[in-house]
Amino acid sequence: MSACTLPPMPPRKRRSRGHIEELPSGSFRAVVYAGTDPLTGKPRYIRETTKTWAAAEVALTKLQRQVDEDQHPKTAVTVRQAVTQWLDVVKLQDTTRERYDDLIRLYVTPTFGDMPAGKVDAELLERYYSRLHRCRELCTGRSRTGHVCRPLSTSTTRKIHYIIRGALERAVRWRHLGVNRAAMAEAPSPRRTEPDPPSAEEAAALLNAAWVDPEWGLLLWLTMITGSRRGEISALRWCHVDFDRAVIWVHRSNAQTKVGVREKETKTGQRRKVALDPETLAMLATHRELWEQRCGSLGCTLDNDAFLFSPAPDGTTAYAPRSLSQRYRRMASKRKLRSTRLHSLRHYSATELVAAGVDLRTVAGRLGHGSGGATTLKVYAAWVDEADRRAATTMANILPRPVPVQPARGPYEKIAETLRDAIRAGRLKPGDQLPTVAELAVANTVAVGTAHRAMALLKDEGLIDVTRGRRAIVAACASPEASYENRDSGD
Repeated sequence: MSACTLPPMPPRKRRSRGHIEELPSGSFRAVVYAGTDPLTGKPRYIRETTKTWAAAEVALTKLQRQVDEDQHPKTAVTVRQAVTQWLDVVKLQDTTRERYDDLIRLYVTPTFGDMPAGKVDAELLERYYSRLHRCRELCTGRSRTGHVCRPLSTSTTRKIHYIIRGALERAVRWRHLGVNRAAMAEAPSPRRTEPDPPSAEEAAALLNAAWVDPEWGLLLWLTMITGSRRGEISALRWCHVDFDRAVIWVHRSNAQTKVGVREKETKTGQRRKVALDPETLAMLATHRELWEQRCGSLGCTLDNDAFLFSPAPDGTTAYAPRSLSQRYRRMASKRKLRSTRLHSLRHYSATELVAAGVDLRTVAGRLGHGSGGATTLKVYAAWVDEADRRAATTMANILPRPVPVQPARGPYEKIAETLRDAIRAGRLKPGDQLPTVAELAVANTVAVGTAHRAMALLKDEGLIDVTRGRRAIVAACASPEASYENRDSGD
């Protein structure tokens, strides 16, 4: 043999493409090698169990053909891996992603995390959803000390179903899974929630109470007028108000995430304009003047991109949407309203418009419903029947007018308020004499000058007549309406 001639290489042992094995139960299983799992780096086998040897041979041929035609799942992916890969590519809003992360951490991963995705079927999921509706902690039903079963809401369970189904559907598309059995599971039926708007009396009480803070009162008024969502109200800027065309543009919405308030598109991704009535425009103009005065006192100018409602002195920071809901909840709870959600004011706007006979497309346009009126009709159908019994007036005429109540700012105003209430209630009639300044000072434990200021205030309001050297008397023209007008003009 020549020195440069190499000995022949021994034949390489080929991996068996598949085989049939008999199981202890008497069944037969076809096993076919399907390459290397790209997730784990381990050999990947696909299997199918049959009752007879002949059926196993047919299954073996079928599995080998699937491998040859590249139609087999590439990995033995788990639910955790499928969900993680799905989150990497799915497009979600920041708040939705945070919510899904919490649901995955609390419910999906603890129950299905290490389970092979191929074993998740419709029966398993539907039984799991049923248990969640009994108790979110998946308790056995036996009484335990300190444990109270709290069912998970239907909407939350539907979100869990959407996560699992979407993740496994993506795994099928990426060939990590052969079939998505979660798609055959029936999601819990959504519970229809009936709108619970405040009544006209409750709306009037809310506005009267809120108008102690003019900015807060205008925020609630604008929510009722436009039917905007809390995030949309939070994101309103002065550049969105068109005084010439009498409209307000709803372009953006604020969302409160774990990292802070972030501006995004509206819920439906639509930009809409909402017409405003002259009274609301006048309120907005007054509100802008107050902001300009505030900025002027700080040595700056009000920027056109400043927010309509802001905790910052220059209007550069928006209110967090949750803070608006919390403030409204405290106010509504104090007045024992049926609904303490700020969203109920949006329902109030919609129900009043529908009941007043405004067409559904117009109502849907003001609310930002993207289905051309179908969503509006579905949610507010109960109020459509009232349209023939209500006057078709504008929203501004429907809303009750707030009566601003100015809180007492000093002792002299408290004295004046007591006398003013007595005059309005008729306890002091026109021509009746009032106590002297000295008597008022002793009765209220204040200085004579303070009592004199109270009498001067009532005189300016036209409620009393004062003559030098004589007791003050109730004026003949004293009336609540006149006192309000004089008081407002004096402020």
